[in-house]
Parts: sequence; C-alpha cells; structure tokens
Amino acid sequence: MAAYDQLHVFFFPMMAQGHMIPTLDMAKLFASRGVRATIITTPRNQPVFSDSIVKATTELGRRIQIVVLDFPAARAGLPEGCERLDLAPDDAVPNFHAACAMLQEPLEELLEQHRPDCLVADMFFPWATDAAAKFRVPRLVFHGTSYIALCGWYNLRVYDPFKNVTSDCEPVSIPNLPHDIRLTRLQLSPVDRGLLDSYSGELMKRVRESDVNSYGVIFNSFYELEREYADYYRNDLGIKAWPVGPLSLCNESRAERGDKPSIDEHQCLEWLDSKAPNSIVYICFGSGMASFAPNQLGELARGIESSGLDFVWVIRKGRGEGAEDEKWMPEGFEERTKERGLVIRGWAPQVVILDHQAVGAFVTHCGWNSTLEGVCAGVPFVTWPMCAEQFYNEKLVTQVLRTGVGVGSKKWMRSGNDGVKSDAIAEAMKRVMMEGEELKSRAKAYKEMAKKAIEEGGSSYCGLTALLDELTTLHSSRKH
Repeated sequence: MAAYDQLHVFFFPMMAQGHMIPTLDMAKLFASRGVRATIITTPRNQPVFSDSIVKATTELGRRIQIVVLDFPAARAGLPEGCERLDLAPDDAVPNFHAACAMLQEPLEELLEQHRPDCLVADMFFPWATDAAAKFRVPRLVFHGTSYIALCGWYNLRVYDPFKNVTSDCEPVSIPNLPHDIRLTRLQLSPVDRGLLDSYSGELMKRVRESDVNSYGVIFNSFYELEREYADYYRNDLGIKAWPVGPLSLCNESRAERGDKPSIDEHQCLEWLDSKAPNSIVYICFGSGMASFAPNQLGELARGIESSGLDFVWVIRKGRGEGAEDEKWMPEGFEERTKERGLVIRGWAPQVVILDHQAVGAFVTHCGWNSTLEGVCAGVPFVTWPMCAEQFYNEKLVTQVLRTGVGVGSKKWMRSGNDGVKSDAIAEAMKRVMMEGEELKSRAKAYKEMAKKAIEEGGSSYCGLTALLDELTTLHSSRKH
C-alpha cells in the first residue's frame, strides 16, 4: 500500500454518469496502490463519489478526498442545478460545455495550492492541459472509451476516406487500421460529417489536440482485448498511453455504481435465481444521452415478446423517449410476458445482473462502460449502437473479438433513434442465445483475460505500475 504514498493525483471527470463512474473506480484503483487521490466535482454530483468512498475500506477511503467546485450553470444559460450532461436539454449541450470551460480558473487555483503530481482530466476538458502546464503538472487525458474508437477517429480525420463517396449508405474502410473496419457516412457523428455548429467542431478539434499535447492518455481497457489497437495507438499514432482496466473489476461495491437502483438487489437476484443458467437476455441501453423514438421502443417490445426468450429489460426514464407515459408499450405486454420477463424502470444494478449465471446475452448500445462490463461477465452481445463512438465499439465486438451480432443499426442518432424492426431484434437475440456456442466460448475466454489483466503481474496491473513509476520519477525531479 505504501509503495506510492508520496504521490498525489487529481481526478476531474466530466459531470455525466458514464464518465464519473469509471473515474471513481480509477481513483480507488490508484488509492489501492498507495496514491493519495483527490476527486474534483460539483455540489450536486458529490454524492456519487462520497457515498461510495464512505463504504470503502478505512485505509482506502482515507486516501481519497473530494473537492467541490461551484458549477456556473446560470452564467452559461443553463437551468439552475443542471450539473450533469445527461440532464441538459439537447439544445443546451454547448452551454453545458461552456459552463465546464468556466471551471478552468478555479481548477488553476487548486493546482497552484496543492501542486499534485498528476491531473487526470476528462477528454471534454481540453483546457485542462493548459491549466496543468502553468504549474508543471503532467495532465493525463481520460476518454473513457476504446483504443479502436480513438484509432478510427484519428485516421478518419487524417485520411478523410469519405471525401469522394456519393452515398451516405456506402460502407467505407477506415484507412491503415489493423482490421478492415468499414462504416457508412450515416454512422459517423455529426462532427465527423461536418454538420454540427462551429462550437462543437472547435471543441472536438481541441480534444484531439489535447491528446497530443498532454502527457499521455489513460485507458479503461486491457491489452489482451485490443492488442493491435493499443500497439497502433502508441507506436503508429505516437501517443503515450497506459491501459489500466477493466476498472469495473476494481470496485468492490458492484451494486452501488451510479444512481440508486430502482429495484432491490435481493429481489432482482431472487428472480434471476429462479431461472436456468444462460437463459436470460439482459436488455439495457446505458445511462448516456441517447434516446429512442417511442415507435422504436414499441418495436423493441414486440421483438422481445416474439423472441420467446426470458429477459430483463431496463427502461430508462426522463430522456424524452416516452418512457414516462409508455403509450408506445404494446397493450398487455407485461401481462403476457410476466412469467418470463422482469421490467426495471430506472437505474439497474447492471454489473450484478450481468454476473449472474442466468444471464446468457446482453443487448447493448455498445457504450464502452457497458461493453467492458459485458466482457468482464463473459456474456456474448447483441449490438445496437446509437451515437458517440458506439459504432466503432460494435466493430470491435462483432468483427475483432467475434463475441456478438448486430441488430442492424444504420444511423448515428442521439435523439429519437429508430429504424430497427422487431423481427431483426428477435432474430439477433435468438441467434446469440440458441446458436452462439462459439460466441459464448470466446466471451468466456475474454472474461478470464480481463480478470488476469488486473491481477498482480497482469497487463493492466503492470501498466499502472509503469505509469506510477514514471510519476514517481517526475515527483523526485520536481523536488530537486
């Protein structure tokens, strides 16, 4: 525990569930190696961290502190108390990023006061690189996504393979990647298609620049999962990087990640215990900003029902997708499926559910946190990417790892996502559950690799050791 007790590291995550949860796990991981960790957040997000830290072991908990910065919501034109990205209206996302940028000055005051040995700051805070440089503090970028997504993203910008493509639906290979990864223009983000406002385009340009200008990038991944892309990122793109994941395996409180679950853990486990091994399809689309159109939710319900499979379905609330009134729900759905289905409205204890022996497949949006949690549980995937970098993550799962099949999602769409029919949903679910022995075998193998990666001597354990050794050397040189 005392090996790195001279080090002090700041962690500053974007205020969004999918960013805060892995950052908390990372702070705990650093603290478990003796590092003094300080998490920077805002008043309304403090409980996400403090509740978990209180429940950590005494020795671990005392090595983690929280510093709270006031969030300038009103100054940025946001509703008062809007301190989390997924709570911001879609048209106010630029305002949210503007509010975050206003935190540069208070961050600099903290850095000047504490002079930490490193600042791990979210990708959406490119200004953190300049702030850290003022005080000779090395800044590490945390993207919270995969190597394959960042490699694809960089090569897309460098080679512009879509410049002479006339059809939005024509698959185009992203040049120079280790595999033939093909996407259509429709599956690119609006930034990559040149469709977003100048503010968003400029932000993403600065994000790319901060990767190169920062001390390096820290990944919630493990080498065996993305071997070729980890090598490509470091050797071909020339960016220093350290894989330290899967971070979800470093958290002892599996049921207490993110919001309070909407279902009692014991009630959920009791229901799962009543089912046969590998008989359940778990269906959940994460905590992020993407939402389905109401008619797409209706198609999903019909696909689940027509599959004839047992299931756990998590229906999120509060993202404008009709989840509140559920007028899209086929009449009598829950009554007809009550013997084989469990519907959870709100937040679910995802890691606990995925780890249960009854779960045999995971229908996911391919957000990186969810993808890693599925890998760690050893379950095959039914992939349904919607936005962000999820189409790249789908390619990793279906084409590189070969542990899943897609439903045929064709368009990058954050709000009102639709276009997938019920028969395609049912077919993909049945294919994975009934014909997926090779998928399941490979998924189990990656589960074992994930466990070994974080154990002493494993690739991620050694990756963190290499990083901490480097920071220790810098610490010593700064003192003299």
